[in-house]
Amino acid sequence: MRFASLGSGSKGNATLIDDGQTCVLIDLGFTLKETERRLRRLAVDPKNIDAILVTHEHADHIHGVASFARKYKTSVFLTHATYDQKKMGLLPSMKTVNAHQKFEIGTLMIEPVAVPHDAREPCQYIVSSGGHRIGVLTDLGHVTAHVEACYADCHALLLECNHDLQMLEEGPYPYVLKKRVAGDHGHLNNIQAAALLDKIELSLLQHLVISHISEKNNQPELARNAVEPMLKNWSGSLHIAQQEFGFDWIQLSH
Repeated sequence: MRFASLGSGSKGNATLIDDGQTCVLIDLGFTLKETERRLRRLAVDPKNIDAILVTHEHADHIHGVASFARKYKTSVFLTHATYDQKKMGLLPSMKTVNAHQKFEIGTLMIEPVAVPHDAREPCQYIVSSGGHRIGVLTDLGHVTAHVEACYADCHALLLECNHDLQMLEEGPYPYVLKKRVAGDHGHLNNIQAAALLDKIELSLLQHLVISHISEKNNQPELARNAVEPMLKNWSGSLHIAQQEFGFDWIQLSH
């Protein structure tokens, strides 16, 4: 199993997960042209993407979903309330997701996880194949007991470190937006992300990817400094997902 990112942050998000037989995109926040460009960088033919899994309806996660799906006849999976016909139009193949029920796409098992975020019916996803579990966990305001339990035993984890509390407080956002970002239905800060790492099974975790870093309210080094104390004696690899380049393919070992 392997995974890669087209980009991660407030200007667009998309994660590829592939087990050699089935390939899915989680979210697609880039224009069609930009998506095709970024896929070329990762040597991926758009026609070989079997489905797009949508987490929620915010533009940095769905901007390119409909145009890509229509061009390449790609199936789109999303929760009932996430679909907005005015925003997305008609999709060639749309499947409604129950955020509390696993389902299969080809050789991949998909586990949706309901999360607290300021969207209509948001969820995140854990994708499994061949005994490996890859968890994507961004866009949530706090870690619930349900989230903690679901992500306890992943082999790879893309974890949101959206903001540094001091940078957010002193930064350029208006007060209302600062309150929203830091709220229970906003985004995880560095300390919240680090706290989750203290509760999961690190012995299974091969790769941790710091994701969805705010360009105005965080810095990669601040996020890294927050999580590293939780990773003492951990033998895995720590990566940082970038807005411009995402990250290249990361392969899970057996």
